[in-house]
Amino acid sequence: MQPHALVLYKGQPALIVESTAKTLRLRLPDGSLRKVRLKDVHLLHPGPCAEIPRAGPPAEQDLREAWALLQGETVTLADLAALLFGANTPQHAWQAWQAVADGLYFTGTPERIQARPKDQVQAEQQARRRKAQQAQAWRAFLARARQGHPDPRADAPFLHEIEALALGRATHSRALKALGLQASPENAHRLLLQWGLWTPMVNPHPVRLGLPLEAPTVPWEGLPPFPRRDLTHLPAFAIDDENSQDPDDALSIEGERIWVHIADVGACVPPHSAADLEAQARGATLYLPEATVPMLPDEARAHLALGLTTPSPALSIGIDLTPTGEIEAVEVVPSWVRVERLSYSEAEQRLQEIPALAALAKRMAQREKLRAARGAITFWLPEVKVVVENGAIRLKPILPLRSRQMVREAMLLAGEALARYAQAHHLPLPYTAQEPPATPDASLPEGLAGAYARRKTLRPSHYTSHPKPHHGLGLPFYVQATSPLRRYLDLVVHQQLWAHLRGAPLLTEQEILERIGAIESAVQRVRQAERLSRRHWLLAYLLGHPDWEGEAVVVENQPPWAKVILPQLGLSERLHIKPPLPLNATITVHVTAIDLPGLHLHLAPNASGA
Repeated sequence: MQPHALVLYKGQPALIVESTAKTLRLRLPDGSLRKVRLKDVHLLHPGPCAEIPRAGPPAEQDLREAWALLQGETVTLADLAALLFGANTPQHAWQAWQAVADGLYFTGTPERIQARPKDQVQAEQQARRRKAQQAQAWRAFLARARQGHPDPRADAPFLHEIEALALGRATHSRALKALGLQASPENAHRLLLQWGLWTPMVNPHPVRLGLPLEAPTVPWEGLPPFPRRDLTHLPAFAIDDENSQDPDDALSIEGERIWVHIADVGACVPPHSAADLEAQARGATLYLPEATVPMLPDEARAHLALGLTTPSPALSIGIDLTPTGEIEAVEVVPSWVRVERLSYSEAEQRLQEIPALAALAKRMAQREKLRAARGAITFWLPEVKVVVENGAIRLKPILPLRSRQMVREAMLLAGEALARYAQAHHLPLPYTAQEPPATPDASLPEGLAGAYARRKTLRPSHYTSHPKPHHGLGLPFYVQATSPLRRYLDLVVHQQLWAHLRGAPLLTEQEILERIGAIESAVQRVRQAERLSRRHWLLAYLLGHPDWEGEAVVVENQPPWAKVILPQLGLSERLHIKPPLPLNATITVHVTAIDLPGLHLHLAPNASGA
């Protein structure tokens, strides 16, 4: 390679200015000089070449004729240039090499060039046509997207990519990048709403968190043969929200004995079974305003939910109380029960007309006083249940009914009773504990502001393999055990109880700890999906009621902002208020803006003020 020869360097033509045994100095097309190694270049033409050629590749017809003539042969770049142009000048050599570099008709190096077989050329031509069509479709999509009117049919591949990002199934989006937007699920969601491809009735949060939206389909083991006590003579009441699909606890009273009957899931879901492993992976039933996604197969609810079959199999906890409400004795028995299902409002209306309900309410009120004396932290904040049915969003206030409190007390009683039973029989269980609150109650305000502040003092409850106090509940020790259809660790408690009753091997304390660790992430995702979904549907409700206005109660001041509770919505929000208002002051507010993808709600006081 001598000076003035034409060479190929990194896909570009270059002229040799100076050469040594191992290096070359080149002039590049932009006029710059560069020192390179001999092995980094290919000779295109020995020269002399006065300037770097800039002509394009040969005409298509000439290329096809040369390609047809050279089938099955191997030639040099000089041969190809001569065949194409009748001469091999530096200009012709560069033009011929561009045909080789294009890769459609020829392949190889300047020293060895071959014509590609016909089938490869045809396949390449088809691929290039598809690529050109895709490029055209992409340009057309971007033009429509920038105008705010993409075509759902023509632009489907690009819209699917945006949907995948909005649902958390992808982390990148070529479309959002081209539109100058950060690739986030919220931005993708925002675009889909703006374009009318999604409506506010699309809730992306459970899918975004990777949660299944279908019931498990794992094999289901039926109820095993085992002696059961017949308790069908006792009136038993499963009291729950209206339209509850999985009633898994019921109450009875027999003289001075309280019975808490629980769906006997542990009898049908032994440790390490397919249903057990699936429930462990899910952690808990997912309750969404628009759907319920069970932790266990549908067969579990159909055969074990209390009151869906007559009689119903249960694991019944018999609890004897002292006159002051302390637990005196605990019995655990597999049973048959005859259950009447009631909603909380129905039970409230019948508390006095049904003797068993009246007696239960009296004993549970006694238990509530006992827990209060032990330091239980009680408060009430407005709650609203959001229900989505047949395309409509409805809000149902959750009232502080005596029937609801009665059931809650009975469930807490069962939790303490089973914790005592486990200690007496040396059963490893997943206990629930809570440290004392961060601030003494004496320093807290009254009213809703006090309830809000009191809730903030509570430390998170946690699972432990050793019995410890639950200070928020005022219980010396406690296990959650009354919802084995809905919560995995409740199911683990039942598995331990069944192993004990059968005389079978128990799960060890280490195995209990492993199960606690295994479900933490899954349960966290379930609770996050429920929380985000509830807020999504509340904001969707407000979007459908643009003239909404309601009461707001000041519960915390952070001038010029205040934290307010909206009792009609069961929400706490930040509100700009100047000058500050006293705690528990009530004002009327309206919505000024809603960002559904970002889950942001902006409120302002009405002009009339308080």
